[in-house]
Amino acid sequence: MARNVRATHNEVLRDPEVAAEYLSEALVDGDAAVILMALRNIAEAQEDGISGLAQRSELGRESMYKMLSASGNPKLSSFTKVVHGLGLKLKVERDPDRVMSDAG
Repeated sequence: MARNVRATHNEVLRDPEVAAEYLSEALVDGDAAVILMALRNIAEAQEDGISGLAQRSELGRESMYKMLSASGNPKLSSFTKVVHGLGLKLKVERDPDRVMSDAG
């Protein structure tokens, strides 16, 4: 019997280590659409779904769906609430390929 690709994808993204790496790679890419897609994929993979994640993130369910839609544009405060609701945290590190300008 063939396995449903979406079910397998969701099962893998429920692993917090995999989800953290997946979202981190999207953040490295830097494209807002890629970051939002990764966050949406992780959210949809949750056992309790987006509704459960909305509750854990202290956001309204309808707001969560709107924020994670293809046209969504979440505020940073909402984004961080969702990340924390997933049991993840954001981390910033220096990019060795870019040099910060000396403000003088």
